Amino acid sequence: MIDLYYWGTPNGHKITLFLEEAGLPYRVKPVNIGKGEQFAPGFLKIAPNNRIPAIVDSEPTGGGAPISIFESGAILLYLAEKTGQFLPTGVRARADVLQWLFWQVGGLGPMAGQNHHFNGYSPEDIPYARQRYVRETARLYGVLDRRLTDHSFVGGEDYSIADMAIYPWIVPHERQKQDLDDFPHVKRWFDEIAARPATARAYAVADSLKNLPPPDPVEFARILFGIEPPKPAKKV
Repeated sequence: MIDLYYWGTPNGHKITLFLEEAGLPYRVKPVNIGKGEQFAPGFLKIAPNNRIPAIVDSEPTGGGAPISIFESGAILLYLAEKTGQFLPTGVRARADVLQWLFWQVGGLGPMAGQNHHFNGYSPEDIPYARQRYVRETARLYGVLDRRLTDHSFVGGEDYSIADMAIYPWIVPHERQKQDLDDFPHVKRWFDEIAARPATARAYAVADSLKNLPPPDPVEFARILFGIEPPKPAKKV
């Protein structure tokens, strides 16, 4: 059984996409990042970087004690190797998938994340920062579009962990100030993944958490980004 420590973010969606596609049994352990549950000592033992997702596999290959894994890219690689799914075994095909997996965790995710931050959460309007990350996100969409010009999926002709890593970061394209009509090959790929039954099931996991009370916006920004509310002006 896989215990998935999860919240409905792009990185969280990566893992539910894999688990639903592979049909692995799992239990969701919600970690409400808006309330700071990622800083709980028990979670810190599993995920020392205080970030979701993380997993605990109580039935690792070869037996033995449970294994805990943090960082979404590492989790996808672990699950692919455990199940023998969504990661080719051939040297060249495997290298193609892994380089695009790392392209996401080292490029698209961090840059789109900064895009989200400066366009949605920054307490200051910093035009340079907003433009910088919108433009870099657009550049990365262009890289992906060129790759998909002559490939069905990012890693090649088969759906893989590279697609699972990238797709959730394309879902909020409007929030990132991107128009998929400007990237026709990304749009074709995006629509195909969106239509997969496992994708709908994966995103339904996040929907099941939406009934929880929403966090206070000021407290949310303080917890996630260390942004303190502005101090009231001194009376003269």
